[in-house]
Amino acid sequence: MATNLELAEAFGELAALVRVADGNNHSFRARAYEAAARTLEGLASSAAEMTEAQLRQLDGIGGAVASRIREYAETGRIGKLDELRSAFPPEFVELTRIPGLGPKTALLLRERLGVGSVADLVAALAGERLRDLPGLGAKTEENLRRAVRRLGLSGKERRTPLVEALRQARRLSAVLEEVPGVERVAACGSLRRFRETVADLDILVAAEGRPGLEEALAGAAPVREVAAAGETKTVFITHSSLQVDVRVVRPDQWGSALLHFTGSKEHNVRLRRLAIERGWALNEYALSEASTGRTVASRTEEEVYAALGLPWIPPELREDRGEIEAGLAGEAPELTEEGDLRGDLHVHTNLSGDGEDSLQAIVRAAAERGLEYLAITDHAENLAINGADREMMLAQRKRIREMQGDFPGMRILHGAELNIAPDGSLDYDFDFLMGYDWCVASVHSHFDLPAARQTERVLAAIRHPAVNVIGHPTGRRIGRRPGIEFDAEAVLSAAGETGTALEINSHLDRLDAPAELLWEARGRDTLFVISTDAHRVSELGQSKWGVRQSRRGWVPKSQIANTWPAPRFLEWTAAVRRG
Repeated sequence: MATNLELAEAFGELAALVRVADGNNHSFRARAYEAAARTLEGLASSAAEMTEAQLRQLDGIGGAVASRIREYAETGRIGKLDELRSAFPPEFVELTRIPGLGPKTALLLRERLGVGSVADLVAALAGERLRDLPGLGAKTEENLRRAVRRLGLSGKERRTPLVEALRQARRLSAVLEEVPGVERVAACGSLRRFRETVADLDILVAAEGRPGLEEALAGAAPVREVAAAGETKTVFITHSSLQVDVRVVRPDQWGSALLHFTGSKEHNVRLRRLAIERGWALNEYALSEASTGRTVASRTEEEVYAALGLPWIPPELREDRGEIEAGLAGEAPELTEEGDLRGDLHVHTNLSGDGEDSLQAIVRAAAERGLEYLAITDHAENLAINGADREMMLAQRKRIREMQGDFPGMRILHGAELNIAPDGSLDYDFDFLMGYDWCVASVHSHFDLPAARQTERVLAAIRHPAVNVIGHPTGRRIGRRPGIEFDAEAVLSAAGETGTALEINSHLDRLDAPAELLWEARGRDTLFVISTDAHRVSELGQSKWGVRQSRRGWVPKSQIANTWPAPRFLEWTAAVRRG
């Protein structure tokens, strides 16, 4: 029976394809499908077991959507989704993710120039064929060349954003876990290392013998075709053209296989060298004595690492960037765990135009998660459509003060997410800004300014006494919008001098600050906060992704300010705002 998650993801894909078909990023039909997907994802009872009448009683579910839910529940397919997949293959949909090239323009390029993929677009740009089309021109061509280059789309290898790959892995793992004989399932490779994009998926299965993976996968909703099937490996392609390699090992080989298929090539080479130094051999099946073949360790990763004289190395670190040297020397950094976070410092309510849940609902949900402090940071007035004016903010502040007594175990901070203008200025006047308890300042526009101007823009915000943290510092959307370019040395130095933190945004399509910026902060006094940037209650749980991003960047727990106890955190907050 279809799960709510499976249904939610089907309607999410339907929304994306309808947006392309309508030639409009703001398609009403697409928004309706997205609303349905959110409802399904957060639904406690099984939607597949409901009647159409019962489904229509749910928020965000109308008659047409209810009918499609029943269609999927009964057949495992949605006819409209199949139709749109055929009309708009993944290679074409990828075009619509390029900044400056929305669905309407992509449809025009396909109709007039036969452009059906990024490779086709690159060729058309090289031939200067876009400039004569209506509404385009030489400037458009140059902007698109730059966007393709900065997004890294011009190479031959097609990479899938992490958020999409995780969704696929989750669905496919659920299918594989139900196959008779399968004992364990795990996604490995660059996905487990938490790289922001992946070339393909590696899924490891522990089973005795050869379970019927080919048959199970051939009927699975995400699978377009099974490309190859052997004794220990099955290869298939999803509807989004993502290649998935499923490998089968015995349960007693799980640890060595999980290690082998997770680490980067360079990390695994270093481990094999350590094994050779001890007269052993290391492969996906076992760490064993080279001369006798006797197994030294294989059941768990911890056993294999320990035999090699190493602590268990978190997957996010397995890139051969010093993790093995640190482990051998006993100098591995103390990294953050999800349970270490004591506060969430970037949260929106429905006062923001793009927020969904009430202040009461958000605060109560945060308290139920055991947080010690929470910052409500709705969008400030200069953000068109989504921002709140002064009167609205003051009314919210009063309401927060009234609510505080109902949540004695959690300090509620009244804050705002400010907009960093191109000249570095912020919303509101100085006195009004200093009336907040906490301010996040973020770039929301003018992403194409030269690096020098972007640097000055961010530095101005860092140095403003009202600003506690720079939100999603580069403004990137993985696979959709490259981040702004700035002088990382200057930004990190200024943040260290002023005590202003940099955010690690937990949205999977942001993961911003990028790991490269976090890595560059090593050895500095720069502080960070891991925030959800939640716009609805269901997103308060995504802090785990920000934690994993911090680990990938080797950020010590001591430099994550919202791991601190409330008294220390609040003292630092006040000190930053005093300047």
